[in-house]
Amino acid sequence: MRSGPGRTARTIGRAGAIALPALAAAHAAPVISTFGPLRNRAMPRLAGRGRPDHVALTFDDGPDHLSTPHFLRLLDARGIRATFFLLGSMLARSPGLAKEMAAAGHEIGIHGWHHRPLLLRGPRATYDDLARARDAVAEVTGRPPTLFRPPYGVMNTAAHLTCRRLGLTPMLWTAWGEDWRKRATPDSVHRTVTRDLSGGGTILLHDSDCTSAPDSWRTTLAALPRVLDTCETRGWRVGPLREHGVPGL
Repeated sequence: MRSGPGRTARTIGRAGAIALPALAAAHAAPVISTFGPLRNRAMPRLAGRGRPDHVALTFDDGPDHLSTPHFLRLLDARGIRATFFLLGSMLARSPGLAKEMAAAGHEIGIHGWHHRPLLLRGPRATYDDLARARDAVAEVTGRPPTLFRPPYGVMNTAAHLTCRRLGLTPMLWTAWGEDWRKRATPDSVHRTVTRDLSGGGTILLHDSDCTSAPDSWRTTLAALPRVLDTCETRGWRVGPLREHGVPGL
């Protein structure tokens, strides 16, 4: 039987109606890693699970010339190094600060160039964003980064493929302080972090308020000594991800 243009068009339309949702589902499938309890149990590497006697301390959204230096001074006074996931757009404003962070021994990862959800980007836009941030960090610090934390902690298939191409390892967290919220207090940040924290965990905090409530970094800064004291009391050494013992990192 010969098929005319109309039948061909209907066939293509039906195929598209099936294929497009399937492609969208494949693109978004890794979003399941956003759910902390499931991630911590089923995806220990992505969650940043390391040695049971160690806790990885990480910060997002810097470098911010107004807030980040306060964190650097506090960490230096405590003899602690951390991992900072930098936004390329913030790095472009304060390249000297990023260079100072790396020179002080802190580990530098990338948080993308713009703080935008990966689910709203296609493969090309995802690659361009991550590559731009990676290249900027490499140029400023003299060392290409190897770690990537997605904005909002949401990965997609394009991001996983891009990380593979760029030599980046996605890294989320096991405990956070919800320090970006307007209603957060030093007590709530400390309580929220330590409630979910165990040996081998990775902490997420923010050294900048560029995507958070105004001045929220001050709350984080005030909570940080108590978080470090709790880790010390529980016998956990605090340091960057490179010292954390994440399998395959």
